[in-house]
Amino acid sequence: MILGGLFCLLVLPLLDASSIEEKTAGPRLNNEKLYRYSYEAEVLLDRSKGAPAEGVGHKITATVRVHLVWRNPSNKDDQLIQIDMTDVRIENVNPRPADKNIFLATSAESILGKEQLAALQRPLLVNLVFGKVNTLYANPEDSTAIRNLKRGLVSLFQLQLTSGNREEVDVSGRCKIRYLTQKGQVTRHKQVESCKIPQTGFMSHSKVLGVSKTSQSTTVFTVDDRFIKSAHAEETHLVTLNARQSLALKIKARQKLQLLAIEAGPKETPGKQVASIVKSLNPKYTTIPLPAEAIKSDCKDCRPLSELWQSVRKDLEPENLSDAKATRSFLSLIQSLRKAKKQEILKLLKSASKSALPQLVDTVTSAQTTASLEAILDFLDFSDEKGVTLQERFLYACGFASHPNQKMLKVLMGLYKGKIASRDIKESTVIIMGAIVKKLCQSGGCDLPTVKEAKKLILEGLRDSEEEDDIKMYLLAIKNAQLPEATPLLAKYSEEGSGPVSSLAIMALQKYSTALITDEIKKVLNRIYHQNRRIHEKTVRTAAANVLFNSKPTYMEVKNLLLSIGFLPHEMNKYMLSKVQDILQFELPASKVVRQVMKDMLVHNYDRFSKIGSSSAFSGYMTRSQDIASTYSLDILYSGSGILRNSNMNVFAYSKDSLLHASQVMIEAQGLESLIAATPDEGEEDLDSYAGMSAVLFDVQLRPVTFFKGYSDLMAKMFTATGEPMNVVKGLILLVDHSQLIQLQSGHKASVDFQGGLAIDISGGMEFSLWYRESKTSVNNRGMMVVSGNANVDLGLHRAGVERSFETEAALDFITTVKFSEYPFLVCMQMEKQQFPFRQFLTKYEQLASGKKFVSRKKRVDLVPGSEFPLHQENSNMCNKVFEESSW
Repeated sequence: MILGGLFCLLVLPLLDASSIEEKTAGPRLNNEKLYRYSYEAEVLLDRSKGAPAEGVGHKITATVRVHLVWRNPSNKDDQLIQIDMTDVRIENVNPRPADKNIFLATSAESILGKEQLAALQRPLLVNLVFGKVNTLYANPEDSTAIRNLKRGLVSLFQLQLTSGNREEVDVSGRCKIRYLTQKGQVTRHKQVESCKIPQTGFMSHSKVLGVSKTSQSTTVFTVDDRFIKSAHAEETHLVTLNARQSLALKIKARQKLQLLAIEAGPKETPGKQVASIVKSLNPKYTTIPLPAEAIKSDCKDCRPLSELWQSVRKDLEPENLSDAKATRSFLSLIQSLRKAKKQEILKLLKSASKSALPQLVDTVTSAQTTASLEAILDFLDFSDEKGVTLQERFLYACGFASHPNQKMLKVLMGLYKGKIASRDIKESTVIIMGAIVKKLCQSGGCDLPTVKEAKKLILEGLRDSEEEDDIKMYLLAIKNAQLPEATPLLAKYSEEGSGPVSSLAIMALQKYSTALITDEIKKVLNRIYHQNRRIHEKTVRTAAANVLFNSKPTYMEVKNLLLSIGFLPHEMNKYMLSKVQDILQFELPASKVVRQVMKDMLVHNYDRFSKIGSSSAFSGYMTRSQDIASTYSLDILYSGSGILRNSNMNVFAYSKDSLLHASQVMIEAQGLESLIAATPDEGEEDLDSYAGMSAVLFDVQLRPVTFFKGYSDLMAKMFTATGEPMNVVKGLILLVDHSQLIQLQSGHKASVDFQGGLAIDISGGMEFSLWYRESKTSVNNRGMMVVSGNANVDLGLHRAGVERSFETEAALDFITTVKFSEYPFLVCMQMEKQQFPFRQFLTKYEQLASGKKFVSRKKRVDLVPGSEFPLHQENSNMCNKVFEESSW
């Protein structure tokens, strides 16, 4: 056994290494012979689970003739061969009835045109050396699409006759190849993901909102006496939306080369140099690389930008944003904007109506081109406080950008250093800079000069700030950026800052991975929770406890947290108990350690675990499927007098081993005890009256909004309140953004685009009734989403494609009602999802340049019932009492 192990370790690698020698055996052609083959190249597009007969595409068939032109006298494996095609036909990839067959009564010449057909049939010269394509020679007048099809054919003549791994250059680029040989058969497996070829397009920074591609490519050759009798190649690409894998597109390419006959052919041309031989045959021929050349893709909607805007502008009016048509218009306008020039975009911005302008700013910024960025900057005047709404919509669109670049970050830095009239806009600029820094770092750009400069600006800004508002601004930027080097600063402000600063610094730490929460930071958090150095507000202490629970706590850390229960303010006691129960019931990471600690009766006893109160923590699943899991959590903390202190609602999405913080809406209130003549809790006696709301959307922290600040402001707002919720964020967001070209071995290029748009409206509010001694807080989420995936192959004069899409609108409301007329006060929490439709669409199409086309459309509509998400049983009991007694 030991000898066998040594053999595997020492001998097999040497055998494998011998198989990747450059000078390995390849196919040879005989002199004065013409090899005539039948050739088929087809491409098929469909949904992932579609039957082969349902796909769209085309098939090219031809007769291929191959003969030897020249052989190196000193090396028989150095050959120059000529390949050409005749009898070219283009037809359906699958049989189709006459009324749906656009290729009926057509010819290759009528489809391609006389010149293109002549170019396709023009001979190609290939220099093969030891089975590898060394040089290609072609007529420079051939179009790019024609040359690529010829490259696909040439790739079938490149192979090795011995097993082993190697790198090869073919039409797909430089790829890793594995050859397996048997008697008379060679199988070539190409690792498509390893192919190196200039890439165009872009992808989302988030895996949850991103797209995955799986590919396979296999070619089976039959060989006799070192020449190819047949070659069968099949290549499949499956492109899938991670969050909903039923939204997947399949691209399949096949090639078939079959020897028909060996006939008498031309004699070998004498000579010593390949170049001179080629020149003597056709002086026009030049060398071309084997990897495919880029083809400029045609626009999907080729109307001028101004014309498209006229057709969609009504859809982007505020009253129409709840319609799926608005989101589709948003996506189509982005595509057009990405091809537009700066002056066209600027003219559009200046001509838009006042009501549609905020949505147009969202769209122009989401295009993420140099022209669109320069146009929007020329349009907006940040020195004018009147344009605050448009300025903030621009900044938020930058924060949600799917693939931001250095230029966008540099623009925000320039704005910050320039003149900004509004304090709110200055704060948003810094906060969004942090979000862009994070996205650039996620894509490997952490060491880019502009990113380094932005990180320095944020960190030094925090160190040098003395005003509390400035400190909070930079802390929010760090929360977005998640800079590892900022953790010592966050620990400092967590322990030494005022209540709001400390709470914000701790919540920023909560965004970091557990690997970055060091023992030193955990010591700081323990000191804060246990108040070893000074008194802290309840919100600060519970935030510290949450970070500890989520950061792989030790046995003693958990034990000390649990032993504190019973010695805390009433509502904090109840919150901590509820938090522990939630960790156990939802099997959160700390549950194992908590169970170990609770075996100690000193910790787990009736006295400690029977504390009353209304504060709570609860987690649950919104959805669970093979594609994605979505969870929600609700944390509510009250003051001892029954007034809301903190309400925190989070939604997380998990897919592809990745996490997305989909949303967080947090309502904070303090200093309201004077309204009901109650006594504040310890450490909160001198707090000013305040209520506000903070939101995180798709991992981007937004600027918090204030409901009121100070007693006089509170009284003014109460007497002038309309009952309408305050808007936190409203706009159009480019949620999914993926574009790529896939080079197929057949020489075709497939274009794949996934786009998803979201029209969103998040608002929240607080209402008080001193007469009925009741309060209500509400968080209202409204969204309309459209996601589409499109794959197409464009041969120039024939285009085929498939598009899958879905659209839905949903509403999620979180309402908390509190009756503080007695103690323990009554609290009812409700989290409701309204009934909504889910519509799916499938479109397949083919079109010739002549105008003949085939289109197939399918639609399915499902109705998703509304529901109220479950919370703990205690809440259900409380809600029954609240609604029985409520008079408001």
